[in-house]
Amino acid sequence: MYINQQGKMPINGTWQYLSVRAERKNAPLLLYLHGGPGDAALPLVLQYNKELETRFTVVVWEQRGAGKSYDAYDGGALTLNMFLEDLKVLVETLLACFKQESLYLVGHSWGSVLGLKFTQSHPELVRAYIGCGQVVNMKKSCRIAYAYAVDHADQKALKRLEKIDCSYTADNWLNDLLFVTKQVVKHQGSLYGRSNYNDLIKPFLFSKHYTLFDLYRRQKGSLRSIQALWQELMQVDFEGVTQYQSPVLFVEGRYDSHVSSALAKEYFDTIETEKQFFWFEKSCHFPQWSENDRFSKLLIGLLE
Repeated sequence: MYINQQGKMPINGTWQYLSVRAERKNAPLLLYLHGGPGDAALPLVLQYNKELETRFTVVVWEQRGAGKSYDAYDGGALTLNMFLEDLKVLVETLLACFKQESLYLVGHSWGSVLGLKFTQSHPELVRAYIGCGQVVNMKKSCRIAYAYAVDHADQKALKRLEKIDCSYTADNWLNDLLFVTKQVVKHQGSLYGRSNYNDLIKPFLFSKHYTLFDLYRRQKGSLRSIQALWQELMQVDFEGVTQYQSPVLFVEGRYDSHVSSALAKEYFDTIETEKQFFWFEKSCHFPQWSENDRFSKLLIGLLE
């Protein structure tokens, strides 16, 4: 291993956790933006996407208030713009440190909002953007997820769903959101072939980088980030943005009803600049882990 560093660095006045790993010198930078908001993913990337380290310098960032960066959130207001400002500082720091002019940016789910917005604003810093479980129009996506939950619900769940406003603006919006998400997961619309997230929890339990205290803080950070950022996230809408000055790739699970992949494909078809789309046929919302070998080969193929 040429480089294997884990630790915190100061970003906009807070200490945030990074993992940097590469098997070869001067490998191009690849920065992974996890989902959520607040859903830190370091052990999952280390387990399922290790092959990327053979050709990239892989950087996994645990965002402000998430996972091992939990202390980076002081309890004040969180905004989408704060994360974009953090991302800009991080990207510029990495490029300066590794003497590179641009990097590959992978954004998953919530991270795809950060990634696509950053690519839109700073294309000169992005060699290519890879969106995975890409958010396009959050209000539409939530309606699609709700419809999926209704279509698969038993009578008990249906009674609860009938009382839910999937715009998530009611007083009980958080409990409603969590219930709908639970139903989508239960009926295999989120993790392919699975009705729970147990397979995504195990890597955290056995990771040498995560203690039980880290796991506890990850859960707290995830819930707190959702509470703080969801209403702003619901306003996200990329429809109408049809041009990017960096190449844009979408990697989508064919059966993703958590964040609609059908909606992502509809949007992709409107993009007028350099682009590629890849369906992963045995995936829902997590193609980078459900079909990790293909995902890694796809990204490594960008270098050829």
